[in-house]
Amino acid sequence: MKQTEHGQRRELGRRTLLAGLGAGMGLAGAAAVLGSPRRARAADHPLKGQSIHMAILGIAGWTPSKLGVDLAPDFKRYAKDRYGYDVDFSYTEAPFSQLFQKAATSLATRSAEYNIIISDSQWLGALAQPKWILPLDKYIAQRKGLDIEWFSPVVRAAYQTYPDGSKHRWGLPQEGDCMGLYIRTDLLNAPGEADNFQKKYGRKLPTSWEDFEALSFDDFTKVIEFFNRPEKGFNGFGAQYSREYDFISDPVMSLMRSTGGDVWDPKTGQVEGILNTDSNARALSTYKSLLQYMPKSAINYGVGELIDAFAQGKLFSALQWCAVGPAMITDSLKGKVMVVPTPYFPGADGKHNRNYIIGGQPWVINAFNDAAHREVALDFMEWWYTPETSLAFAKHGGNPCDKATLTRPDFDSIQPWYRAYKYMLQNSSDFWHDPAYADLLSVQQEGFTAFATGQVNDPKHTLDYIACRQQKILYDGGTAQKAPSAACNGIRL
Repeated sequence: MKQTEHGQRRELGRRTLLAGLGAGMGLAGAAAVLGSPRRARAADHPLKGQSIHMAILGIAGWTPSKLGVDLAPDFKRYAKDRYGYDVDFSYTEAPFSQLFQKAATSLATRSAEYNIIISDSQWLGALAQPKWILPLDKYIAQRKGLDIEWFSPVVRAAYQTYPDGSKHRWGLPQEGDCMGLYIRTDLLNAPGEADNFQKKYGRKLPTSWEDFEALSFDDFTKVIEFFNRPEKGFNGFGAQYSREYDFISDPVMSLMRSTGGDVWDPKTGQVEGILNTDSNARALSTYKSLLQYMPKSAINYGVGELIDAFAQGKLFSALQWCAVGPAMITDSLKGKVMVVPTPYFPGADGKHNRNYIIGGQPWVINAFNDAAHREVALDFMEWWYTPETSLAFAKHGGNPCDKATLTRPDFDSIQPWYRAYKYMLQNSSDFWHDPAYADLLSVQQEGFTAFATGQVNDPKHTLDYIACRQQKILYDGGTAQKAPSAACNGIRL
């Protein structure tokens, strides 16, 4: 929906709000109610009798993002019944690759054009450092409904805190997300497939959720090799390789971390010597090698292209976000798809290692909201985490993060991907909450894509280039303690 320009929309400022309240209770009393940690009912809420318009900025084409507004009529009734005010919502959206710039352009002018923003998790630093979004620790302490027990510690680390490792919270999870493995069970369980697989590989074909949980990456490649049948109109596997946004980076970094590597040290900002290792070079090569089991067009796959290929029956399996389950499992595929954990990598200690990149997005609140819009935004957040709203979100296809909802006895049965989602929440991690996220990502996408497309053939050199560039970005920005080494002088792809 169209948004008004900054300054054209009438806003209820704190001074105006207090003046209106002051007639009945005095300015001191009104200020006390507005700042009170006690959640006011309709009888004493500072906005009782007011009408407030709230503008949300979200992600285009991303169902969970839109659900925040689709469910808003329930909040309208909740706010009227509980607090005595009227509220309506408008929704503006932009694609992942453009959303941050759209938000930043508005926030840099100190505009309250968007009262609530659905942010990607890695943007927390870029939004928090210039104080564009509201620090939430004080409000979480004041409002019991925001002090929530999450299902996994990664929820707080990914969607709330900046700097990494600190206790400072800037966001609240809107949509949790993890990678899952989507399997066409109608193809998997077709007559003769199990026997033929046993004859070819001398091992049992995995057919159950538990079988895939126990499946190593090497054994998984046998499965997708077996089901790679382009002559019959489908390939064995699909994943993301596009240079757009973070599409190739997330799965590559997942393989790096699952094989014992990492991409940086958030405490020191060090990249060089951590990203560009032999282990990570092997992970990058391994990810490129999976293209042999995919359609030729897979080199351009992003989220949308992967959805289309799977939904159109062109893939036996796909490494894809749980958030897009509703789009992946179309009406024609219901009952024909199983979502399972991603394959593990064996560690030297014998453990099954999975450390995949987490997806998902937090809500953040505009720091330039006036007192009334800030109050409604916080009320909205409390409502979002009520048991009723969390369950409604789940039933509409969203991924809640709170422990109470995810541990419901019936949770796994609500959506086909929920069992894998819960499992992977405990086997995932985030990356770069640094303000330089966009620059770091641009360099990495450039390098990973260059290697995947064959523009560059040496995976270690590719990582050397990326590490040198990222080290300089972080050093120039004050995050990294060390400048790039002499080995970085003049390095090119």
